[in-house]
Amino acid sequence: MLSRSVSLPLTLAVYPTREHVVFPHMVLPLFVSSEGISLIEEAMRSDRLLVLSTCLDGDGCTEFEDLCQIGTLCRVNQVVRFPEGGCKAMIEGLQRVRLLTPVRRLPFILARVEAVDEPSARGLVSEALVQSVNALLKIALAYGRPLPGDVIKMIDEIEEPGRLADLVAVYLSLELSSQQRLLETLDPLERLKEVYLYLTNEVQKLQVRGEIQTEVAKRVGKTQKEYLLREQLKQIQDELGEEDPRQGETNEFRARIARGGMPENVRRVAEKELARLERINPASPEYTVARTYLEYLCSVPWNQGTEDNLDILEAQRVLDKDHYNLKEVKERILEYLAVRSLRSVTKGPILCFVGPPGVGKTSLGRSIARAMGRKFIRLSLGGMKDEAEIRGHRRTYIGALPGRIIQEINRAEANNPVFMLDEVDKIGQDFRGDPASALLEVLDPEQNHTFADHYLDVPFDLSKVMFITTANIMDPIPHALRDRMEVIHLSGYSDEEKMQIAFKYLIPKEMEENGLSRYPVEFEQQAIFKIIQDYTREAGVRNLERKIASVCRKIAKEIAQHQPPRTRISASDVESMLGPRKFFSDVAGEEDRVGVVTGLAWTESGGDIIFVEASAMKGKKQLILTGSLGDVMQESAKAALSFVRAHAADFGIEADFFEKSDIHIHVPSGAIPKDGPSAGITIAAALISLFTGRPARRDVAMTGELTLSGRILPIGGVKEKVLAARRAGVSTILLPARNRDHLKDIEEEILKQIHIKLVDNLREVVRATLLPVREGRVADLYAGDALPPVP
Repeated sequence: MLSRSVSLPLTLAVYPTREHVVFPHMVLPLFVSSEGISLIEEAMRSDRLLVLSTCLDGDGCTEFEDLCQIGTLCRVNQVVRFPEGGCKAMIEGLQRVRLLTPVRRLPFILARVEAVDEPSARGLVSEALVQSVNALLKIALAYGRPLPGDVIKMIDEIEEPGRLADLVAVYLSLELSSQQRLLETLDPLERLKEVYLYLTNEVQKLQVRGEIQTEVAKRVGKTQKEYLLREQLKQIQDELGEEDPRQGETNEFRARIARGGMPENVRRVAEKELARLERINPASPEYTVARTYLEYLCSVPWNQGTEDNLDILEAQRVLDKDHYNLKEVKERILEYLAVRSLRSVTKGPILCFVGPPGVGKTSLGRSIARAMGRKFIRLSLGGMKDEAEIRGHRRTYIGALPGRIIQEINRAEANNPVFMLDEVDKIGQDFRGDPASALLEVLDPEQNHTFADHYLDVPFDLSKVMFITTANIMDPIPHALRDRMEVIHLSGYSDEEKMQIAFKYLIPKEMEENGLSRYPVEFEQQAIFKIIQDYTREAGVRNLERKIASVCRKIAKEIAQHQPPRTRISASDVESMLGPRKFFSDVAGEEDRVGVVTGLAWTESGGDIIFVEASAMKGKKQLILTGSLGDVMQESAKAALSFVRAHAADFGIEADFFEKSDIHIHVPSGAIPKDGPSAGITIAAALISLFTGRPARRDVAMTGELTLSGRILPIGGVKEKVLAARRAGVSTILLPARNRDHLKDIEEEILKQIHIKLVDNLREVVRATLLPVREGRVADLYAGDALPPVP
C-alpha cells in the first residue's frame, strides 16, 4: 500500500527495464543515459514517482504494447548527475500498479495507471508457509548460499507472506519471465507458495552439489594432501632463502599436462611419469630420459589442429592456380572437402599419386595443403631401411627418439596436416626391419586412430591426417601396402599441355627467380615448342623448366654485361642459346627394313619407343635374345616364335626354315634393362618380316601381348605410349582392341594428329605393318581379303 503522505497520480512516466524485475520494498540504483534524463525530470515533478515495467523482449521496447501490464510504482530518492551526461537514480519500490492506456509515447512513455490492491493473507496457512520458507533459507545458507546479514535479519522479522515472497524472490537466481510471473501473482499466499517451490528446487541443487563436492574431496584427498605438502615445502624453502630448480620445472610440466588436451589414458601416463621424475636423482641418467619423454608427451598436439577451408570454389581456384590439368586429382580433393562440409568427423583419405618424374606429384601435395588451409609435411622414404624411422625406438635404448611420423607432426603443431610420404616405391629393406611393413598401420584408416609409436608407448590418433604417397611405379610396393591406398595415376603431359604449363607457370617463375622482373621478355610459341621437341624428351616438365631457366640466365648475363636487353625470344634465339638440338626423331627419315619393327614401351619416365630387330643365320634352331631383356620379355619372345612356327604355312614361310637357322632377336639400347609382356606382337611382326622378306613400316608402332593361341591381350600405359609415339614422329599406332576404353583418357587434339588402329589378331598387325616383298622374295600373300584366318 502507498504511504498516507503519497497520493497516486492518474498519469505517470513509465521506464522500461530489460535485465531485472523491480519488486515492492526493493531499493536499487538505476543508471539512466542522457536520452532518459527527461523521464527522470518528469518523475521529479510528479512527487518523485515513476513506474518501472519489465520488457520481456530482449531486443528492446519502443512501444507501450511491448511492456508488461503489471509494473511497480517507485520513488526516486536521490539523483546524481554525471559530467559526461546521464545520471544515477536511487529507486525504491512502493507498490504494484497496472498500466491502463498510454497518454504520450515520445520522448518517453506517459501512461494512466491504477493501484493494485493485495488481499489480506493472515492465518495458520500463512504462518506455516512463512516458517517453511525461513527454514529453507537457513538450509540454503548452510550449503553456502550467500545472503547479506541485514537481509537475513529482515527476513526473520517479516510476518506478511506477500512481502516475504517479494524479498526472497529478489535473491533467487530466477529467469526474467519467472520474476515477472511472481510480480503478477497478486494473491500473497499463492506468490509465497511459488517462491517456496523455487527455493525447494534451489536447496535440492545445493544438496546434490554438496554431495558431489564431498565425493570429489574424498577421491582427490590424497592428491590435495600432496599438493599442500609441496606448497608447505616450497614456503619453507622460500623462508630459508633456498630455491629448488626441480620444483619449478615440475610445476611447469604439471601445468603443461593440465592444458595439453591429452586423452585420459595419456594424461594418466604423463602424471605417473612426472611423479617418477620427482623421485629420481637429477644426477642419474634416468632423469634425463624421463624428462625428455615428458617433454615429448607434453609437446605432441593431441587435441590441436587447424580449421579446414571448406570453401570449394576457393580450393578449386588454388589448385587451378598451382597446377595445370590433373582433373582427377583435383576432383578427388574437392570431393573430400565437400564431404567434410557435410560431416564434420571424417577419416583422412590415403591417396597414392603414381606417375613419371616431373609431372608435379610432390608439388601437388603442397597445393592441396594450401587449398585446405592445413599444415604440410613431406617425408622422403627413398632408401629408408630402418623400421624405427617410422615407429621410433624404445626408450630402453640410449638416444631413443620417436619415429619420423610423430616427430614431423610435433614440428607441425597440428594433428591434421597433409602428410606426404614421397617415393614410397623406393623403400629399402635389410636386417633392421622392413619400413614398408611398418607403414601398414600408418596408412590404414581402420587402424591408425590408435597408432602406437615405440617411443611414446601410448596410442596417437592419425585418422585426422591426410596421407599422400607418391611413386613412379607400383610394382615394387608390397601388395598389402598397395591395398591400403587409393591409387591415382598421373600420366605424362602432351606437347600442348607442356606449352600451357610453360607459359602459365614455368616462364613467370623462372623470370622471377633469375631477376628478370624489371626486364620482361616474351617467349614465342615456336621457341617453347622447339625446346620441347629438340631439347627435352620426358613425360614431365622438369627438364623443360631447366632449359627455360638456362635461357633466362643467359638473358640475365647479357643484361649484366650492359648489352641491350632482349624483349622477345624466337626459335632461332633458342638454338643460339642452348646449342645444337639434343634429340632427333627416331622414326622420321629412317628407312623401312626387313626384320626391324617399331614398338612402344612404358618406363618410369613415361612412354618411349623401342626397335625389335630379328636376324637369321645358319645354325641349329637356337634362339638368341640380347638387349638386357627381363624374364617376362624373354618368355614373350619364345611365345611369339612358337606361334609363328606353328602357323608358318599361314604366313607363307618355308617349313624347313627353322631347321637350318638360328634366330637372333635384339632390342637396341642394350645397357637399359627391359621387361614386360607388351612387346609380344612387336617381336612376332619382326619375325614374320624376317621370314617373309617383307620390310616393316618404320612409321607404324605397336604394342600388345601375344598368346600362343593368337589372342592379343590389353596392355597398360596407353596414354604414355601414344605420347611417346607422337614425339617420335610415328603416324600409326596399333593397339589391342580391348584397350578401346583407354583412348578416352587422351585429348581429342592428339587423336586427330595420329592414326590409332585397334587390332584383334596378328593378321591385322601384319597387314598394317609389312610392305610388299622386294625383288627376289616371296610374293605378298596378304594383299586380298581371302586370307586364311589366323587362329
